Amino acid sequence: MTANDVKVLATNRKAYHDYEVVESFEAGIILTGTEIKSVRQGQVNLRDGFALIRGGEVWLINVHIAPYAHGQRDNHEPKRERKLLLHRREIDRIQGKISERGWTLAPLRLYLRRNRAKIELGLVRGKRQYDKREAIARRDSERDLQRALKEYR
Repeated sequence: MTANDVKVLATNRKAYHDYEVVESFEAGIILTGTEIKSVRQGQVNLRDGFALIRGGEVWLINVHIAPYAHGQRDNHEPKRERKLLLHRREIDRIQGKISERGWTLAPLRLYLRRNRAKIELGLVRGKRQYDKREAIARRDSERDLQRALKEYR
């Protein structure tokens, strides 16, 4: 692995299913010692997570990082709120979008870049039920088409 490689540790597939991702941002994440060890082992669940802007700072809420197996009394709480690191301009831009009705800030991926934990946040809007069905039908038809092409060759 070179210095610019990215190692994806967790993805939020539910977010891609339930939301339409309009824009994404990369943010640093402040972790404790036992948290980063669990993250490096890939023991992260982004499924029910979201981010809030509180007091001009971005906070990651409801993301589960499992307690480190070899951690003793200094182990972390799995679902604690974690501060995210973004530039002021990005925070202000996101705040403007989120203040509109229907927008949410959801974690999409957690990865390591240059040995630093990063999280990709998506500015998302909820899909309607028929949009979800349409996406599933489109994916199934593409899969059937690829299968037919493979058999044809």
